[in-house]
Amino acid sequence: MRTDSLREEFDLNIRWSVFPLHPEIPEEGLELTELFAGRMDIDAVLQRLKRVSSELGLPIGQRTRTYNSRRAQELGKWAEEQGFGEAFHMAVYQAYFVDGRNIALPEELTVIAANVGLDAAKARQVVATQSYAAAVEADWQRAAELGITAVPTSIYNNQALVGFHPYAHYRRLITTTG
Repeated sequence: MRTDSLREEFDLNIRWSVFPLHPEIPEEGLELTELFAGRMDIDAVLQRLKRVSSELGLPIGQRTRTYNSRRAQELGKWAEEQGFGEAFHMAVYQAYFVDGRNIALPEELTVIAANVGLDAAKARQVVATQSYAAAVEADWQRAAELGITAVPTSIYNNQALVGFHPYAHYRRLITTTG
């Protein structure tokens, strides 16, 4: 992945922050056609997502629904503290973008957490008590303060790169603003 290459080449400490991407989506999810009705061509968006995923070497499924990611974000903060952040984030990616699973459901998140080596009972408790809600709120607030409106957004020395870009663009961001 690009982040791994950037870490190695520039000895970076990369901090992942979460973003409130459609927090209004209910737990049961929403059809993508309903979410984007009248605002964009969903087929074009999905084709671009497939192309970018292919360029990045990431698997992608044929999802038609989107789900609320708030609980996954909270559990991800806990997973990071436990030293399982990367594994958990990749497992959530797989569950959501490849398998089309509902990552808003506590049961799904508990299974994902257990599959990467986290304690299932503790994961269930983190979700139930929302004990990492403040950490997610802090990231959301930071995103608002920085004017972030899309994912991914990469920031280095207060300069932003929005969207998916070739590796050379990330290198330029680091070498010209460092």
